[in-house]
Amino acid sequence: MILGFDAKRFFHNKTGLGNYSRDLIRILAQYHPENSYLLYNPKPKKINRIPIDGKIIVEHLPDSKKDKKLSSLWRLFSVCSQIKNDRVELFHGLSGEIPIGLHKTGVKTVVTIHDLIFMRYPNLYSFFDRKIHYYKFKYAANKADLVIAISEQTKKDIVTYLNINPDKIKVIYQGCAPVFKEEIPNEFLEITRTKYKLPTQFILNVGTIETRKNLLSVIKAIKEIETQLVVIGKKTAYIKEINSFIIENNLQNKVIFLENLDLKELASIYRMATVFIYPSIFEGFGIPIIEALYSKTPVITSEGGCFAEAGGENSIYIDPQNSEELRIELEDLLINSEKREFMQQKGFEFVQKFNDEIIARNWIETYNKLISLQ
Repeated sequence: MILGFDAKRFFHNKTGLGNYSRDLIRILAQYHPENSYLLYNPKPKKINRIPIDGKIIVEHLPDSKKDKKLSSLWRLFSVCSQIKNDRVELFHGLSGEIPIGLHKTGVKTVVTIHDLIFMRYPNLYSFFDRKIHYYKFKYAANKADLVIAISEQTKKDIVTYLNINPDKIKVIYQGCAPVFKEEIPNEFLEITRTKYKLPTQFILNVGTIETRKNLLSVIKAIKEIETQLVVIGKKTAYIKEINSFIIENNLQNKVIFLENLDLKELASIYRMATVFIYPSIFEGFGIPIIEALYSKTPVITSEGGCFAEAGGENSIYIDPQNSEELRIELEDLLINSEKREFMQQKGFEFVQKFNDEIIARNWIETYNKLISLQ
């Protein structure tokens, strides 16, 4: 098969949608090297975390000077003719978008929609951003031959907010980078611990420091607990509220902020953590949860939504707005080593459903079935 992909996020996003794109292409190329994977990139790359060999995985940039100058318009419109000329059999929009008019070329189209948080929580987005997101997602969901949701929760939201027939939507879970599944030598763990001055026991939170991720609930929960919190993520304006609470309650020695770690360092810190806490208000899926489970770290996360899909039945689920409930569960888990060991074992067994081979098989079967339809 010749498969085309919208590769803007692949090359230009460090986290989130970029990780999803890179991980999917890596898995497909590894398990199905008989196919060609054409990555349509609107402008020269900033990130290249997997090899672009020019044979199995091929980067395609705009051809003409005009398209290079107007790269955003190329991605939305002009790329259609390039995709057709490249004899692409199926094009996959990896981040909720497909080129306008591509459905008229005869090329089969798939679009992945990760979440509709901008519709669930419109107060978190500007009016302009909401309108742009809605138009792009609605167009893609209507015109694509198949819509992929990354969780059952996202599928429900696509039906509710975009009014798409559920029969047109398929759920395919995503995985995570292989470094979280690999053994890491104790020597490297200790080097990382020393480099970042990490304590022997600590709880971990990973994700952008923004209102929706709800870090403040964690900090409130640890106020009276003898532990330290390590927070890894990019800071936003929400950090002002976090810092104010920390200073007012004299918690400076209990919270460690880190960012810009490489993946091996991040994986090491997951493995060293005593408990992973992820009290997000809402997510499309929750990759940090499965990163923690692969790392054999017990998880406390939010009830409802997609979280149980990622965490399984042996993670702990709490009301994310109830810091007292979180404190009780956390305190119990920190002193109960047998409970932690049970959760580690059961969580690791559950997370195998997100292994690369299973994900590759789901995608190739989906692509083949769609291409075979006339």
